[in-house]
Amino acid sequence: MTIQHDKSKHGERPAPQDDPPPVMALDLPRGALSPENLAYLEKCQEKLGFVPNVLAAYAHDDAKLTAFAALYNDLMLAPSGLSKLEREMIAVAVSSVNRCYYCLAAHGAAVRQLSGDPVLGELMAMNYRAATLSSRQRALLDFAVKLSETPHLVGEDDREALRGHGLGERDIWDAGAVAAFFNMSNRMASAVDMRPNAQYHRQAR
Repeated sequence: MTIQHDKSKHGERPAPQDDPPPVMALDLPRGALSPENLAYLEKCQEKLGFVPNVLAAYAHDDAKLTAFAALYNDLMLAPSGLSKLEREMIAVAVSSVNRCYYCLAAHGAAVRQLSGDPVLGELMAMNYRAATLSSRQRALLDFAVKLSETPHLVGEDDREALRGHGLGERDIWDAGAVAAFFNMSNRMASAVDMRPNAQYHRQAR
């Protein structure tokens, strides 16, 4: 029988535990948050089991957190002619163009979860054109990617293509708004080296 010795009793310290990685490269402590924002972070902890690092990053300033969360929740969760999966697919396609590590991890997980297809989440992050998509989904992603890569080339023919796949005027607005939001969010994440929560990498595998 092998006897395991407790090294701490012989003057040797156990190996230190790794500290959790920082949320971002900027050392910005949490600001004084409103009761509403504190409740929002507590709700995230309760429902998800963690507070997304993007919210922790914005929490250095109450007004900035309020504005970011309100716009995100309106674009991604409010009623829309675009499904939640379609909006998450746009988020991943745009983030792939911008090579945004944070958003690819977080929203790739959302695509896996909403679609029930872990392979789709990977394909979306690497190359959505390799995925088996409906013609409507492909049209939406083509539009979002063009808006990200060459926005000055977007014209009436692009909007007409979306109409041809059954998207209404409000749907086209929402597609543009989601793509624009993630171009902004990707750039902020890159500017401050925002890091995704480890939980995203394990979700819906």
